[in-house]
Amino acid sequence: MHRKLLAAAMAAAFCGGVRAETTEELKVMLDQAMRTIQDLQSRVRALEAQKPPQQPAAAPATPTAETAAAPVAAPSVAAEPGTPDADKAKVEIYGQVMADAIYDAKRMHPNWQATLRPSQIPVNCPADPGCGKDGAFTMSVRQSSLGLRTTLPTALGTVKTDLAFDLFGTDGSTSIHWLRVWAELGRWGVGQTDSNFMNLDAFPNTIDYWGPPGMVFLRNPQLRYTQEAGPGLAWAVSLEAPNSAIDTGKLSQVDPALGSGVAPRNRWPDLVGSLRVERDWGHVKAAAIVREVGFQTTTTASGNPSNDKTGYGLNLSGVLKVFGADTVSWGVAGGKAIASYMNDGGTDLAPGANLRAEAVNSLGYFIYYGHAWNDRLNSAIGYSQHRQDNTGGQAGNALRAGSYASANLLYALTPSVLLGGEYIWGRRENKDGTSANDSRLQFSTRVSF
Repeated sequence: MHRKLLAAAMAAAFCGGVRAETTEELKVMLDQAMRTIQDLQSRVRALEAQKPPQQPAAAPATPTAETAAAPVAAPSVAAEPGTPDADKAKVEIYGQVMADAIYDAKRMHPNWQATLRPSQIPVNCPADPGCGKDGAFTMSVRQSSLGLRTTLPTALGTVKTDLAFDLFGTDGSTSIHWLRVWAELGRWGVGQTDSNFMNLDAFPNTIDYWGPPGMVFLRNPQLRYTQEAGPGLAWAVSLEAPNSAIDTGKLSQVDPALGSGVAPRNRWPDLVGSLRVERDWGHVKAAAIVREVGFQTTTTASGNPSNDKTGYGLNLSGVLKVFGADTVSWGVAGGKAIASYMNDGGTDLAPGANLRAEAVNSLGYFIYYGHAWNDRLNSAIGYSQHRQDNTGGQAGNALRAGSYASANLLYALTPSVLLGGEYIWGRRENKDGTSANDSRLQFSTRVSF
């Protein structure tokens, strides 16, 4: 703009200069032109000073406290003043929608038609539950589940909680069945979660709900302390809710009234310790348990007869990485009065030949091979058994062994959608040698979130 005004002023000056005839006149005209230019420049500066300041170019929108996606937090939780990581409170929702279509070649206890538990296969018909015609078709959504995890910063540290349930009601209904009700603060945990005696990471990749009977599997109320002892090394100690699985056996035949009054009596929590080693080749977990199992008689004023026995056991399990993405899941557990912790079947306490209480021996094992055909297609095949040493006072229909085998083909349609088919076989063997088999085909769709 300065240049245009200067050019106009000079043009005016030079136009006037055409009429000048002397050098003096030209000098006067040049002085007038310079004064005109200076005057115009002053006016331009004054006009520019009156204009509003130029705004900078709009910057890309940035999240604000009002527009940014904030972490979801429990509405009743507010971090205390000075709490570290006060902005990290969050709530995570997870779970799965799962539908199972099952054709059972023979029979299963009506409450357990949506899974195969060897202990629930009817052997003596028509007495055992589930007797009837062979062949049944079942559809179930009982494996569907919902969970809620929270992270809550406090002045004492971060509290983590986990609440989860599925729909596998133990009475055969599609109803809420709590899996975890758990809270942790640092190394301490309290509530209900996987027993310290079990190893969930060793559970094979099956779609049948119950799975191998010969593995330790129990979600138990407990108080637990966990400590890392180095890279890939951790140990834990827990006090867990006791439970006695009692078989009155021949006592009920000799004295039905007395036998009907026998009930569990648990005076002390179970003590469990474990050690886990994690390496590039996989992991191994060793766990030991000591417990007291007992009974009392509720139909007598004194509560007698009553008795207590010491139970104990060891569980060694793990996952071994082999060729490529293939794995071997395995476990072996044994001891006295540990049937309450086994995945299926058995008794902790039963009468001996003299009808006095005895702790029953258990031995369980499983081995499964997991093979990845490609990134989306995989299979698992394996075998498991839980076997008990029956006592002299148990009846002939007491469970001696539950065997289980399965093989499947699973396809991941997307990372969150799984389709699969599985063949499952089970066998129950009783103390008196009677036995029965069952087999089934299961097709499942699982959508995880």
